[in-house]
Amino acid sequence: MERTAKATAAATPPPDACFPDVSGLLDGIPGQRSAETVPAARRRIRPWRILPTPTGTPFTFGYVAVLAGTSLFTEYAAPSLVHTLLQGSSTDVAHLVRTPVLVLLASALWIAGGVLSPYAIGFLLVLTALERRIGGLRTAGVFLLGHVLATLATEVPVGLAVLAGHLPDTSLHRLDYGISFGVAAATGALAGLLPPWLRWPLLGLYGGLLVQDLLAFTDPMTEWGHLMALTIGVATWPVVRRWYRSQTPGAATAA
Repeated sequence: MERTAKATAAATPPPDACFPDVSGLLDGIPGQRSAETVPAARRRIRPWRILPTPTGTPFTFGYVAVLAGTSLFTEYAAPSLVHTLLQGSSTDVAHLVRTPVLVLLASALWIAGGVLSPYAIGFLLVLTALERRIGGLRTAGVFLLGHVLATLATEVPVGLAVLAGHLPDTSLHRLDYGISFGVAAATGALAGLLPPWLRWPLLGLYGGLLVQDLLAFTDPMTEWGHLMALTIGVATWPVVRRWYRSQTPGAATAA
């Protein structure tokens, strides 16, 4: 009997055998033996994750490829052809009245300022980080939400002002295209998934830059649109946090 007990004890691995990197586990508490108890091997910092990949972030990767193509086109194509395409993709009042869906989608295929503009870099980093947390389709939804709502919020008042006689008819054809509204909304949404020590500096810095641009009064309608889009992204926090928890079981976002 004693020999059988010793054999059984020898065959049973010690409590920490399955987790050699973790010491001091107690018997009878299986909750300790979860992935949370072995962070050392799995929570390494991986800098390459800030960039999109075809398998990890397919939406951002594909969108970046499209934007790179259109940016090369605007750089090397005939200026007259580029102007015609940009004008046809503009979300001005005249186009929104005639073909709203077409121009809302087409306007997001171009980068104002080229691939080295701040919003192009922001697109690359912010959308990659957001897609890794909530998935591609949901990231696309946040981006489009900010792009569409902020565009309508800035262009509808222009149309009403023209009807009231406060702005000339030329305002109906104001050139308006780019990804900046979508990037602003994605930035606001991403901030809600970050710990407070990152969230509030990000919102403070980005919001401060937008307010500074607004006070400069260079393009007040566009700058108001950026602030609106950022606010739209912040308003999605309850939804994106729920998406994040469903995408990453056991994950928790700091309030």
